[in-house]
Amino acid sequence: MVGVGWSMQRMRDAIVVVLVAIWSSSKAASSWWRSDTEEAWDYCLSWRLGVEANNIRAWRTVPPECSAHVEAYMVRGQYQRDVTLIVDTICAYIDSINLSPDGLDAWILDVDDTCISNLFYYSGRRYGCEPFDPVGFKAWALSARCTAIPDVLRLFVKLIAKGFKVFLVTGRDQDTLGQATIRNLHSQGFVAYHRLILRSGAYKGQSAIVYKSTVRKQLAEEGFRIWGNVGDQWSDLQGEYTGNRTFKLPNPMYFIP
Repeated sequence: MVGVGWSMQRMRDAIVVVLVAIWSSSKAASSWWRSDTEEAWDYCLSWRLGVEANNIRAWRTVPPECSAHVEAYMVRGQYQRDVTLIVDTICAYIDSINLSPDGLDAWILDVDDTCISNLFYYSGRRYGCEPFDPVGFKAWALSARCTAIPDVLRLFVKLIAKGFKVFLVTGRDQDTLGQATIRNLHSQGFVAYHRLILRSGAYKGQSAIVYKSTVRKQLAEEGFRIWGNVGDQWSDLQGEYTGNRTFKLPNPMYFIP
């Protein structure tokens, strides 16, 4: 009986060795047959996650191999689903707020790729793979053809109905792009905001963080309570007087310091 038991144990050990060998071979085969395209796609997914988590900073362009990845993310539905989830989260937070009757409860929204989309423009720039072109972007902004980001428009309408004073704060130049920006916002349904604040000459040369922090400080000094702050750039949400809560929308196409 002892011999039989020992033989059975040897057989089980042999079966385990064979199964491990088969599994290892299949893993090696799958790695061997993995295409360069699949590996690049996985890299770009990790790169985009690093961007959204603010672990990758001060990048000038999207990596060339990630153009197709960013395009797919932006136009095939995942970007829209991500924005919908974020806005649903914001709306749940809004429902928990009891506003004061003094009319000083405020909310801040960024403009570009928060309220209105520059996706059409960036589609011609290989979705961010080409360096920023200030002249080309100015011409695009002057055309006032940016479309509303639907879920943010939904958020905007909810904020107005709730009784918030909504401030639209943008780094767009006040002198050259002010009227075009107003026209574009109004054409897309953003019409009842409390104030649109553009970058004046006094803020020329300042980083977005410094400029927007200064604007928020001024609002706080006017007595406004900033309950929420939404932007597509980390520089929209960093610095001083950021608000009670901040919400980052995805944008893998460009970085603004």
